Amino acid sequence: MGQLITPDTLDQYLPGELTFDSAGLDWDGVRLCGWRYDGLDAEVPGLSDYLIVVCQEGATTMHRRCAGNWLDERVAPGSVTLMSRAAPSHWRWSGELAVAQLYLSPSAVKDVAAQVYERAVQDIELRDILTADDPILFDIAKLLMRETQQGGLGGRLYVEALKTQACLHILRHYSTVDFRKPSYAQGGLSRSQRQLLEQFIDENLDRDISLADLASVAQLSVFHFTRKFHAEFGCPPHAYVVRRRMERATRQLVRQDIPLKVIAANCGFTDQSHMNRLFRRVLGVTPAEYRRSRAS
Repeated sequence: MGQLITPDTLDQYLPGELTFDSAGLDWDGVRLCGWRYDGLDAEVPGLSDYLIVVCQEGATTMHRRCAGNWLDERVAPGSVTLMSRAAPSHWRWSGELAVAQLYLSPSAVKDVAAQVYERAVQDIELRDILTADDPILFDIAKLLMRETQQGGLGGRLYVEALKTQACLHILRHYSTVDFRKPSYAQGGLSRSQRQLLEQFIDENLDRDISLADLASVAQLSVFHFTRKFHAEFGCPPHAYVVRRRMERATRQLVRQDIPLKVIAANCGFTDQSHMNRLFRRVLGVTPAEYRRSRAS
């Protein structure tokens, strides 16, 4: 595979007039650009991202070749073109066109695919589609264009929802997915993931440990991580962390010289009352009662 180009350098191969761009809006894994083109005859190296092109204005016969033969189809407002990442292409057309180019990063598409299929994804390839009548992708591009130009309440959350919808739609209708062969027991974590998680939890019991923290250590999405953790440890992540807090607290309660509030802080409980409630619920006694029973 040759060097892949980015959306920032595509205009070196397909020169045109940039009409809008979401690059400055700090969107994650998705970008929308508007371009106005005259007729072109251009060869384009493989792109780093998946590309969806929505025709907004103009009509022309489009000629395109990727890995196979030339495709020749009429492009008009509403036409949707899809390009897989890393696929070199050759484009020819003669008329004027105004288009919106929607880029989806490989990590964004893979993350959605991993959640949908509940399996590690090796690669995703889009089918070679020159023109599709797809009102869903057309509407997603239109809504993202409006967000690029006007913005609105909850902008980043709104864009995230549209990105997820676009990824799901192309996975359903236009993709071929290759899965990684598991190197560990089906459904669980690898040995190294388990060791890293156990070490991280033990080293950070005195502070708040979020689900996102744990998923990051395992390098999995939160959804994927939660299922694998339960398969590996037999309980949800939160329950496991609470159990480790209780185990540390019972070890420290044997020492009479450590105040209860210090033990609560050392073990990551919100306060001493929180530790009291958990001990009573799990062991049926308070920490003070547990300490007295161990001293007698």
